[in-house]
Amino acid sequence: MDVQAIKRTFGIIGTDPELDRAIGIAAQVAATDLTVLITGESGTGKDVFPKIIHQNSARKHGQYFAVNCGAIPEGTIDSELFGHEKGAFTGAVGERKGYFEIADKGTLFLDEVGELPLSTQARLLRVLENGEFIRVGGSKVMKTNVRIVAATNVDLPLAIEKGRFREDLYYRLNTIPIHIPALRERKADIPLLFRKFAADFAERNHIPAITLTPDAMKMMENYRWDGNVRQLKNVTEQISIMETDRTITAETLAKYLPNRVVSNLPVLLPREDTPEGMSERDLLYRVLFDMKKDIAELRNQVNNMSAGRPMEQNYVQATPMTQIGDTVVTRVSPSEPETNDQEFAEFVPAEETHYAGSSSPETLSLEHHEKEMIIKALEAHRGKRKDAAKALGISERTLYRKINEYDIKL
Repeated sequence: MDVQAIKRTFGIIGTDPELDRAIGIAAQVAATDLTVLITGESGTGKDVFPKIIHQNSARKHGQYFAVNCGAIPEGTIDSELFGHEKGAFTGAVGERKGYFEIADKGTLFLDEVGELPLSTQARLLRVLENGEFIRVGGSKVMKTNVRIVAATNVDLPLAIEKGRFREDLYYRLNTIPIHIPALRERKADIPLLFRKFAADFAERNHIPAITLTPDAMKMMENYRWDGNVRQLKNVTEQISIMETDRTITAETLAKYLPNRVVSNLPVLLPREDTPEGMSERDLLYRVLFDMKKDIAELRNQVNNMSAGRPMEQNYVQATPMTQIGDTVVTRVSPSEPETNDQEFAEFVPAEETHYAGSSSPETLSLEHHEKEMIIKALEAHRGKRKDAAKALGISERTLYRKINEYDIKL
């Protein structure tokens, strides 16, 4: 069965090359009995791939069991997997077959295998090596012929370093690795998945399907989607049931994307002489401090010229003007900068910071200047927030948040 046929059979949506590659590996390895380890973040759809392997194998007429290893308590996981004898522990009123025994000649999917206790990992290793296991409380060695497919969202090499996972078991499970890409790594598939989820939900509930405006779709594509496909489906269904307007704007969509941190503002890059460990806020203060010092020096030069005193030769050139929106900033650079790292380290930013060399104290506050820029942008665009946000180079949602944060009255 080719990749496209598998997608149709199992309802897989997407055209991403990495996704197609994962499906192709699953189809290719299905005819063998090799152990497969599926890795990927939670919500990427790892549970579909064991079914692809089973249905395309010679074991497709045998039993298929999926076991969530992370959902079974440590005290009972051995009994669930390997079975137990009567009286093996309190409550064991009779013997019980485990999944390895029941799934004989079939396929056993061990989901979240990275959550297995170390004692259970040792038992699992023995099954993978020679197909043998012993029931809990028993002494008879039993045989099983089962195909193991495991999956995890845990970084197993890191778990090995921390002593939480057996290295020998990892290499036994990782005979054929299949990695499922995260949703943020296959952005082109997001519109396809959204339309599919919206249409399915609308059909089940007999309501019109929702659609997204271009801005909303761009926002959805740029969102991180930590919960991957599962989260996208949940968000789509939430919007479908909660919103009466079937056309969803970016402003509406933003309410359903939790912890969304997006910034289209320019990134401040540190200079070569910037000390390590300095935060972006510190860098901004450093730039403002240097500019303030330069302005004060320039003011002194003008005062000297007005008073007929000789002009100090501190400034020899000026860098080209930089325009941000309608604001033009000229950065004047001294031939020998007087601000060094030690002086900057002694500079402590505050809400109202004054420079001693200035004839009139000036406020050096990032919040103050940011608020002023927002107010000017809103006034320039007659209160139209969308146009103001575009002029400022930030998202409309960020502008709304800043207006509320600074209590700006329109």
